[in-house]
Order: sequence, then C-alpha cells, then structure tokens
Amino acid sequence: MSSLSETAALLRQLDNVLLLSHRRPDGDTIGCCAALCRGLRALGKRAAIYPNPQFTPKYAPLLEGLVADAVRGDETLVSLDVASAGLLPFGMENACVLLRIDHHAAPDSFAAHTLCEPDKAACGEIVCALLRELGVTLTAPMAEALYVAVSTDTGCFRYANVSPNTLRVAAACLEAGADSYGWNRRLFEIKRRARLRLEAYLIQNIRFFADGKVAVSRIPDAVMESLGLTEDDVDDISNFGRMIEGVEIAVTLREAAGEGGKVSVRSEAPFDSAQICARFGGGGHPGAGGGTVPGGIDAAEAAVFASLRKEPRLAAWQTEF
Repeated sequence: MSSLSETAALLRQLDNVLLLSHRRPDGDTIGCCAALCRGLRALGKRAAIYPNPQFTPKYAPLLEGLVADAVRGDETLVSLDVASAGLLPFGMENACVLLRIDHHAAPDSFAAHTLCEPDKAACGEIVCALLRELGVTLTAPMAEALYVAVSTDTGCFRYANVSPNTLRVAAACLEAGADSYGWNRRLFEIKRRARLRLEAYLIQNIRFFADGKVAVSRIPDAVMESLGLTEDDVDDISNFGRMIEGVEIAVTLREAAGEGGKVSVRSEAPFDSAQICARFGGGGHPGAGGGTVPGGIDAAEAAVFASLRKEPRLAAWQTEF
C-alpha cells in the first residue's frame, strides 16, 4: 500500500501512461481518468485513457481529446476506481497494472502499487489530493471532471458517505471554474422519455419482501430493448428502490452480456451492501455494492436471495427469499 506522496513520486517517474476505467464506467471512474490524464499532460507526460468499449455519450464531454486512438502494448497502466481485476475493462482483462488508485477496500490488490483510501466517498477526492501533491494547478476541465467524480458517487451530495472533505473538493472544483449547474442538470435532473418509461415499468413490477424492508427490481434485456433504453438511461437506476418509504435494501438485477447476471445492492444502516454482495463474490461499500453471477438474471436473483437469508435482521422473513 502506497501513500499519497509515494504515489506522486511514482507518477513523476512515469511516462507513456494509459489510464483504465472500470466496466460499466460511471462518473467517478471517468472523471478520475479525465482529471489525472489532463494533470499528467500538464506535467509534460504522455498520457491517454483506454478506449473502454462501454463508454456512453453522457460523459463524452469529459473524455474529448483524451481517449487513446490505439493501444500499442508498451504503456504503463494505471487504474482508477477499479475495485478488482474482474472489473478491468473489456479488452484489458489480463492487464498488468502498475498502479491502482481507488477508494474501495479490498483484501488483495491486482496492481504492483496501490493507493487506496476507503474513507473517501469518491475516488475523485483522492485524485484531487494527488494532483495537488504533484503540483498541478486545477484547470476548469480538470475541475469539471473531478466535480462529476465526487457528485455522481454521492448522489449529488445526498448520500451518507459525504464528508467535509467531499464538500471541500467540490468547492475547489467550483473555484477552478467547474460548471456545477450544467452538470447537475445533465446528471441528476434531465431524463429521456425512455427513462420515464422504465420508472413506470419498475413501479408496476417491483417486488417487496420482509415487510417492505427489501425491494427487488428486475430489468431483463428484453425490457431494455422494448422500452428503447440505453446504458445512460439506467446509469443510476440502482437507487430507484431506495427512494421508497420503508425500504432498507434495494436490489436491482440485470443481465450482463458475457458476464451472467448483474446484482446491484443499495442499503441503509444497519445493513451492509458490501457484506451482502461479498457472499456471492461481489463487494463495494456499506451503502452500495454489487457483483456478477454466472448463469444470468435468474442465477443472480438466487444468489442475492441466498445472501439475504443469512442476514440476522431478516431472520423472521427468511422463507420469503
């Protein structure tokens, strides 16, 4: 495990860096890649972002001019917000990563060097501090990328993981010229009609267990296709069940091409999403976790139900799962 200063020293020695985001990339991993890429370039280094095949249009403005046209194979690899080797992007499954920068606690790291600070709400907080340690002055594009990183991983600063440091990073981004209003509208307010159709579908089909404490939503590929949904439309759908009064555990199940079934869990204390997901090989944070299960959406549901049956606080409703 490396410290902030040790990580900065390592980056100063590197050149020709390729930055890796995780599968189904969200605002935190993309924002971190964009900010660090610009920061390394400001230091005169060659840096680019791996062309993750799962990038979507929502975050395209952050990535403009930063994504590598091709991967030669001689780049030094740095991953950002990638919790495990199984989450490395498609095309880089067996990559030899020199440095992992993350806020997800993990027992083992797949990289030679790791900077991990689990107390941070978003990996963007770590990258912001790292850029300062490197002596990089935040530009408006860097600040916007970091603002997206910290705002998306905190639900626009609504989640319990928000700390004073999170808000200090956001303030620094605004001071450097980040368009917080524009990104807040883009990420948290404006919805396509397809997304509204999805929410209507979930309202009709969501299932409740354990006296309403657990809400389970299934989104098969057939529903994605029939409603005209894109990945951007389901970017934050895992939080939908959490908005329902009385729900303490929200489970979202999706099919994942080439991966089986995808489970996303959002929970309120005293329930621990990471612990629930760890029982079937996943992980995450106390409030948000996930994982994939071979065998598709039915197997994913069976796996998460088996885990919920082991929750002591749900003992009275074990037969429901």
